[in-house]
Amino acid sequence: MQATGLFTMIVGNLALPFRTTFLGVTVDMVGVDMDDNGRVVAICKAGKHRQRVALADLPLPSPPPAGAEWIAAYWHWAKHRG
Repeated sequence: MQATGLFTMIVGNLALPFRTTFLGVTVDMVGVDMDDNGRVVAICKAGKHRQRVALADLPLPSPPPAGAEWIAAYWHWAKHRG
């Protein structure tokens, strides 16, 4: 239930799309979703390809987009849940 609350805040506040680099590839984060295990995932696009990436694994650009504080809150929660 906490993950759902954080997911809702991310969806409602994160400025999308934004560009970042994941595993050496420049990607656009174009959306957010929850997987079947209740984890928040980023929907990333590179050219014609889309990939779902665990939000905890996706680095933020500098400067971060508006609403990124909710990603930070999710990272903190995911690291300390237990």
